[in-house]
Amino acid sequence: MENTIVKESFKELTRKGTCVEFFSAYQEHEYSRMLTLFAPDATIEFSPLGDGGKGTVAELGKTLWMALMDCFPDIDNTIDTFETVDNTIVCKVNIFGTQAKDFAGIVSKGLKFENDHIFIFQFDDDDNVSSLTVDWDHDSFCQQLS
Repeated sequence: MENTIVKESFKELTRKGTCVEFFSAYQEHEYSRMLTLFAPDATIEFSPLGDGGKGTVAELGKTLWMALMDCFPDIDNTIDTFETVDNTIVCKVNIFGTQAKDFAGIVSKGLKFENDHIFIFQFDDDDNVSSLTVDWDHDSFCQQLS
């Protein structure tokens, strides 16, 4: 039987660790800890929200994550896969929770959602996240809550 050894660079392991830390902080509803992983001028794009979903992590990211954690007090996630290409790590993540308060025009009926997301982390040379793009099936998210 042949053994195959796959070696990852220290930089890649560090960046994957940052992604794991991000999702761990997300699970623990510590948005301020999530923010520490980003460069000060990091940008974010929540793709399904169009131009309204583009901004800085410090403002738009923080605001959206605070609202999600408030309106879905049991929000949680599971990382399914990591894919690394140069300075980018793509994480496929399942996010789920129960709506307890109205959120983004969706009246709370106490329903649950479960939605696959793609998080695309771009890293700078100092291994800080310089940008994050998040994509999901927004129609499915809305349908599950209505």
